[in-house]
Amino acid sequence: MYRHPVTPRKDWRRIVEEQGLTYAVDRAENGSERPYWHEAAVYEFSEEEIEYLEGLTEELHDMSVEAARRMVEDPDIMARLGFPPEATELMRASLLDPDTPTLYGRFDLAYDGTGPAKLLEYNADTPTGLVEASVTQWYWLEDTLPDYDQWNMLHERLVQAWTLYAPRVPDKVIHFAVGANEPNEDWATVAYLRDAAREAGLVDLGITMEEIGWHYTRRSFVDVRGREISTCFKMYPWEWMLKESFGGYILDGSSSTTWIEPSYKALLGSKALLPVMWEMFPDHDSLLPAFFDEPSGLERYVAKPMYGWEGAGIRIHEVDGALLAARPERHAAGQECVYQQFVELPRFSGGGYAVLGTWMVGEHAAGLGIRESDHLVTDTDARFVPHFLNAPRSTPDQVAAWLADGEDECEEQPAKGGFQP
Repeated sequence: MYRHPVTPRKDWRRIVEEQGLTYAVDRAENGSERPYWHEAAVYEFSEEEIEYLEGLTEELHDMSVEAARRMVEDPDIMARLGFPPEATELMRASLLDPDTPTLYGRFDLAYDGTGPAKLLEYNADTPTGLVEASVTQWYWLEDTLPDYDQWNMLHERLVQAWTLYAPRVPDKVIHFAVGANEPNEDWATVAYLRDAAREAGLVDLGITMEEIGWHYTRRSFVDVRGREISTCFKMYPWEWMLKESFGGYILDGSSSTTWIEPSYKALLGSKALLPVMWEMFPDHDSLLPAFFDEPSGLERYVAKPMYGWEGAGIRIHEVDGALLAARPERHAAGQECVYQQFVELPRFSGGGYAVLGTWMVGEHAAGLGIRESDHLVTDTDARFVPHFLNAPRSTPDQVAAWLADGEDECEEQPAKGGFQP
């Protein structure tokens, strides 16, 4: 694993924005522009490193699901997460049903190529960072390193997943919902997932969460035209949904809507997963010691709010308890924390602290995205850096073989195409 400085493409911002990365440049707190897409550098990986990360990602996912099964049987953990009692049975049922559709998730790992990768957290319910990992860095590779490969089967796997779910979707219609006031990144992610679903032959209908209504006579969720919402991908956290008034129709069994992601992803996406996994698999090389309630003898440790993201509320403590770093609480204010052993992120020459985001799509590890930050905590100031594999590009036959892995009923999907945000 190496980091190399490279020359950005001429007019790179226009290029990536036209490909759907509408948040390629952010604004800093002082109002100045701050590039999020960063192609002045690139990370290089060997085949062996990618094979290791791919296998580990699938292993961690299986371990996470096993941990979720433990969590729904522990009333104390469910109470810590703040869910109403009815949520336990809802999540248990979604875990036990083999036909429960799950689309994607992203593990955040600390890894520098020289030792075991360490799990930081699992973004399993509403992960973003998908457009840049799937589309933008692929086109960057084609423009700059066309003879090399990249760990990036995200688009192909997403289309394959939607194709597998299609026979179970009434009328082939899926609603795609996002909160009206959620950030541009959420909207772009949903736009991209709609495009992948359309490529799989499904009909995609867009709606905001605020526009979803309840039809009392038909006992169903409906859209603004009164059409029943039978299947809905929602870019909206379960911990919000189940605390809102309309969540009662899900909890009491009135609604028959199939939600993607399923309700058990609220367990995988919580930081409560970390101490449960450590208790279950304490000798695993890729797990960091983690605990509820207190650091339990950890010297350097990180306090993580139960449902925080983008670094909100993160506190890093030194050996003597002194505060090494902290980020504003924002949406995580008042949440219970878990305590995880601190591991410093790798920092290569010329770069920031790097976090590797490895993606699951369905039951398969599907790709990699890398974010760098100038802070110890990866937050909204982070930038996305592309990567390549120092091996020749995969042949179409190889891609088809990977897609057929365990999914013989699926045909090879078309190559990546631009989508309309």
